Amino acid sequence: MTPAQKIALWADQLRDLAAMGLIFNQDNYNAPRYRTVQEIAMAMLALATAEDLAAMESLKAPIFSRPTPIISGDAAIIDAEGRILLIQRADNSLWAMPGGALEVGETPAEGVVREAFEETGVQSQALALIGVFDSRRCGTTSRHHLYHVTFLCQPLNGLGQEPSHANEILDVRWFAQAELPDTIDPGHISRIPEAFRIWSGDQRAFFD
Repeated sequence: MTPAQKIALWADQLRDLAAMGLIFNQDNYNAPRYRTVQEIAMAMLALATAEDLAAMESLKAPIFSRPTPIISGDAAIIDAEGRILLIQRADNSLWAMPGGALEVGETPAEGVVREAFEETGVQSQALALIGVFDSRRCGTTSRHHLYHVTFLCQPLNGLGQEPSHANEILDVRWFAQAELPDTIDPGHISRIPEAFRIWSGDQRAFFD
């Protein structure tokens, strides 16, 4: 890990401690101290990512006030021909499996199906758990500690329907395993082969 990545990880650990403290220790003595830890975590993350500290304020409620790692889900949609559906992300122009943050009230499988449909317009059905991946170990570039829950899915329709979140992607394509693009998002390089492993019949889910 680079020094900046280490600082970002420490900031995320402080975020978690502060959020836990503010949730479970709401007393007049400790609450101000946990808020101070929260402010330090935000300042450390701004330093590690070279972002403006003022811009971090918008993250206080949705990110810094929540404990535990953030849960995201990805759909490895593989068709009968053995092609996987990938999106080209608008934020970095790299190719990745469709997915995103899971929402309260839905199961992980429901979340990945929803995210995939929003980003590609392809309806799918989750078939098997590919694995649970730690962002720190699978190459993901993120300011925050993530758990990626990845499911093997089968498509129920083809491309053609306009996705509701089209602004998040530049392109959507099917790729055979031997013809994957060179520009794959770092967090997906190790997970896509795991998807094909499960699709090929090995049902042992991956975990770190």
